[in-house]
This record gives sequence, structure tokens and C-alpha cells, in this order.
Amino acid sequence: MTSSSPYDPPDPSDGPDAARPGRRRTVSAAWPAATPRARARRRRTAWLGLVLVLAAGTGVALVRAGDDAGVRARTGYGAGAAEVAPPTRYPRTGGGSFTPADGETPVHGLDGPLRRYRVAVEAGTGQDAAAFAATVDAVLADRRGWTAGGALRVQRVADVDAADFTVYLATPDTSERMCAEGGLSTEGYTSCRLPGRVVINLARWMEAVPDYGAPLSVYREYVVNHEVGHEFGEGHEACPGPGEPAPVMQQQTYGLDGCAANAWPFVDGSRYAGEPIDGV
Repeated sequence: MTSSSPYDPPDPSDGPDAARPGRRRTVSAAWPAATPRARARRRRTAWLGLVLVLAAGTGVALVRAGDDAGVRARTGYGAGAAEVAPPTRYPRTGGGSFTPADGETPVHGLDGPLRRYRVAVEAGTGQDAAAFAATVDAVLADRRGWTAGGALRVQRVADVDAADFTVYLATPDTSERMCAEGGLSTEGYTSCRLPGRVVINLARWMEAVPDYGAPLSVYREYVVNHEVGHEFGEGHEACPGPGEPAPVMQQQTYGLDGCAANAWPFVDGSRYAGEPIDGV
């Protein structure tokens, strides 16, 4: 990885999250009207208050009430386990150029159309392109991932001309600009997907979100599967009910609505989904 290059410009013939033939549902570019930063501030304040109360009263690690063994068994991690991570440092603004990951992976998946992707990391983020690519590869090749149904195969490639889409890791300011080119307002907080481009916000990659209720590694799995799910034609879905695993296409970054964090589209070997949310 000896060179950096600007990210690929969007195709002007494509609107945000344009539908493609054969997709199950059309993905809309709509996002919630609530200000992400305002939500984050409220959650962060509540989260920090809870940490202080627990630390003062018991001296034990933060564990959310209502840890459900059934959800743990289905999702593979504690529904109530939350990390109290030390503060992380990362740049808010980068240079706008991206370093692609070298090499390619084997084809993963048993059957179905082959979707090729590449991975690129913004220069100046302090993140290694090979390490980020390895995480994305592991998520997309996982037996609980999008290939589990036998209707899709994936492979990472290095050549931009061979790729159907690119997964970018970008600083908050750069991700906001990239998403805005397709009409999406993220306020530098959320990740997004545009046709052929999955943009992962560095801040969410490093911090996840307050009150997520699962380790940072789980949030990373979720955000890759969620945004790539949009690239595969999936729309947003609602929480099925309190205590149930959240569908991977639920907007878990904005809150779980009573569901438990879940990073995977397949649970117990079956496609797990909530009710579609019209228009998003």
C-alpha cells in the first residue's frame, strides 16, 4: 500500500440509494429528522451518570439490567454486556485521499451472484488499511452474514474496475461530505451507503454509540453488515419487541427501542428480520 488516491466520485446518473433490478426492497436515502448530535449528547450524559453511580455504589463493571440468556444464546454475546472503554483519540478531519487494501480474498458463499468489493482507508486516520480490510472480510465471510442464505457470494478485490462497491473508512468530516454528495445528511455522526459506496464513519468505528449494550467489536460487525446490507438492497426494519434481538437493518446507531444489540442478518441459521419501515 504505497500510494493514496481520492475516493471514487459518485456516478451522476445514480440518485441516493437508487434501486437496482432484483432487489427485495428499494433503499431510501431518508434519515431520521432528529439531530444525531443531540441524541448522542443525551445518551452520553445518561451513560456517564450511570457509570458514576455504579462506580460509587458498588465498584463493579457496568452491566445493563435484563441480561437475557435466550438472546445471549441466539446472538452469541451478552445482550446486556457493555464496555466501559477508555477515551479514544482520532482525527475529525482527514486529507480526503484514501489508501486501498492490497490483495484479494477467496470467494465466500455457496451460490448466487458474486458481489466484489474493495476496501480503502482515509489517509491520516491512524488506521491501517490491511487491518480494516481484515475486519470487513471476516464480517462478510461469517456464517451468520449475508452469504448464509446461499443466495449471494462475496469477494474482496484490489482493482477498482473489478469492484462492485467500495467500503471506505473515513473521518467524520470526510464521511459527512461523501454522504452529502448523495443527498444524505449525517452531521458527521452516522455512517451511510450510496450506490457503489459504503462509508463507515471513523468516530463510530472507534467509539460505537452510548448505551449500545455490547462490545465495540459487535458494533463494528453491525455497522458493516447494516451499510453493506443497504448495498445488497435491504431497507430499514423495526424492533420486533422488547428483549428480542434487533434486526441488523434496524437503525441501531439511533437506539435499540427495547431490542438487544445484534450484528447479524442470520440468527439460528435463518434470516432474521423485523417489519419493514416504509420509505427508509
